[in-house]
Amino acid sequence: MVRGEIRKLFTQSEVYCLRVSSSIAIPWNELRERAQHATSTSYAPYSHVTVGACAVTTDGRIIEGANVENASYGLTLCAECSLVSDLIRQGGGRIAAVSIVAGDGEPIAPCGRCRQVLFEHGGNDLEIDAGDGVTPTRLGDLLPNAFGPEDVGLRRS
Repeated sequence: MVRGEIRKLFTQSEVYCLRVSSSIAIPWNELRERAQHATSTSYAPYSHVTVGACAVTTDGRIIEGANVENASYGLTLCAECSLVSDLIRQGGGRIAAVSIVAGDGEPIAPCGRCRQVLFEHGGNDLEIDAGDGVTPTRLGDLLPNAFGPEDVGLRRS
């Protein structure tokens, strides 16, 4: 292999096109409980809005995250960003389903930035908890026509 071929091998984005398998049983109650617990680890001295996230990967691992505020607000990390950091820390992979809750234990929708972050690591079929007894929402429904890693190479001039 020549150097260019090796680089191409490492920059291919096939992994981002893989569909999340619907055959995995989603442990919604466990995800909700662990997301609720994660709110207790939040750092939210400014807004006092604690948020926790818990997800299951396509290979069955559980990952967690909590929001971390910053005095400049714009540098605040949402729970979903913390969750993806945990995913990468554990070796990467794909997220199959996620529960995101506020400190009161109720589901909270991911913000626009977090929808994009989740898309990169879960894709359109990532299931987002909408609460007990409510059908989960597909990320593709919250972020239609998302810009993803495969678009980077296509959009270069």
